[in-house]
Amino acid sequence: PGGQGMGPVMVLNSKTQRETGRKAQLSNISAARAVADIIRTTLGPRSMLKMLLDPMGGVVITNDGNCILREVDVSHPTAKSMIELSRAQDEEVGDGTTSVIILAGEMLILAEPFIRANLHPTVIVQGYNRALQEALAILERQALTVDVQDRDLMMKLVQSSIGTKFSSRWNDKMVEMALQAVLTVARSSGNAPTLAVNAAGDGGGVYHSPANPYTHRTEVDIKRYAKVEKIPGGEISDCTVLRGLMFNKDVTHSKMRRRIENPRILLLDSPLEYKKGESQTNVEITNTDDWNTMLKMEEEYVENMCMEIIAFKPDIVVTEKGVSDLAQHYFAKAGITAFRRLRKTDNNRMARATGATIVSRTDEIQESDLGTQCGLFEMRKIGEEWFAFFEECEDPKACTVLLRGGSKDVLNEIERNLQDAMQVVRNVVYEPKLLPGGGATEMAVSIGLRRAGMKVEGVQQGPYVAVGEAMEVIPRTLAQNCGVSVIRTVTELRAKHAAHYDEKPGTPCNFGVDGTTGTITDMSDLGIWEPFSVKRQTVVTAIESACMILRIDDVVSGSRKQG
Repeated sequence: PGGQGMGPVMVLNSKTQRETGRKAQLSNISAARAVADIIRTTLGPRSMLKMLLDPMGGVVITNDGNCILREVDVSHPTAKSMIELSRAQDEEVGDGTTSVIILAGEMLILAEPFIRANLHPTVIVQGYNRALQEALAILERQALTVDVQDRDLMMKLVQSSIGTKFSSRWNDKMVEMALQAVLTVARSSGNAPTLAVNAAGDGGGVYHSPANPYTHRTEVDIKRYAKVEKIPGGEISDCTVLRGLMFNKDVTHSKMRRRIENPRILLLDSPLEYKKGESQTNVEITNTDDWNTMLKMEEEYVENMCMEIIAFKPDIVVTEKGVSDLAQHYFAKAGITAFRRLRKTDNNRMARATGATIVSRTDEIQESDLGTQCGLFEMRKIGEEWFAFFEECEDPKACTVLLRGGSKDVLNEIERNLQDAMQVVRNVVYEPKLLPGGGATEMAVSIGLRRAGMKVEGVQQGPYVAVGEAMEVIPRTLAQNCGVSVIRTVTELRAKHAAHYDEKPGTPCNFGVDGTTGTITDMSDLGIWEPFSVKRQTVVTAIESACMILRIDDVVSGSRKQG
């Protein structure tokens, strides 16, 4: 009929590839499965490492989920969005990057039969969302509140995070360091809500600690105030957390003192040299004496600044800008040790650790600006470089973590592990609630959803129960990485949880897979706990992302003009 002789109508550019409907969803699911499979072997204490070559030819050896995915170059759009997940998880809570990918992948894999059975994706998504609400409620039931000051418990907690990492040989060391670093940096923040607000605002939101998730009562800024200094060489057992800090600078003048006890420290933000004109300034001199006068004025200017500083009798002067030779001379004469061109971040850390205030102008120094909390200043030579150590600070609010190790790769991996560990401690400081590890929480959620799924009517029941099944992937993978019989272990665990659920509904059941031996044990005996916030974030992120990927029904690639 109409329009005979016309060729086919090309709406999209002929070069674009387009997948629609079922095909797009299935290809998305297989992409998600591929990403999950890359990561799957890195879960649990018996995890393997991945070695990645980046485009520059460098080598990264790691089993940190986020780190692997960051390095892998992926072309499939869905796989890319999966990778974003682990990044989000890493930024939000710092741990559980591996689990989130595996869970999301599993959710999608279990959605595949529904899609093949012509169930509409939105129905699946609705089922998933209902399941998510129920899962969060189950998590709340499983949670255990903890005292942040209880060292043993905290140690165990961090251990479950680092136990799966490369540095687990020096576990106790790492755990000690992470704990010490975080508890050093933690301080109660100014914008903490008062208790009255909490009493009323509690319970309503998901966040139980304060009324609002962003006004934590404590502020833990690991990035800024717990600096990790990596120095190759030495033993891994030489790593320490300094009660204070260090930086890679030498004293400016060879005659200055290299060891001072209880120093008075002055932090400056201004250059101790003659001010040069902002723009190019020309001075015309007609008289020969004027030249000498000018030099004198410059010298006097510097001398004045030095005298203003020396008047306060500091032992150490640290500035972010330069120190001229003349100023060095004055300082050396007065027995003051000077450092120049310190990084701004280091200076802030100095201020937090020694209790000094950073002064911007020499004529505004006050006695209260000097830092006196440092117990010992010493220059030490490590390898080829001189380092300035400021140690034995009383109640420092910043610290330096000193990592030593055989090679650069080892150091990088240890630093990543330490990052994870510190994040875990931070999460518990923010929200002191724990959940059992070792797949116990996931199994409990799984059973809970299965039982609750019986009451869901209509088409949504399938997807609802599927979320429960997907949760089993964590204990299953743990068992798999140990090399025990997966089916037997998971079935036994499921039976344990189901029996517990029937006998005492609403009470937490802590049975999980012991990641090293693959046997089923009570996690509270083993002492394997994970922060509540990490688990919650994992579940939420995984389900939400699975929903998003399921909703895609059309993938158009190559829509850019080729030119």
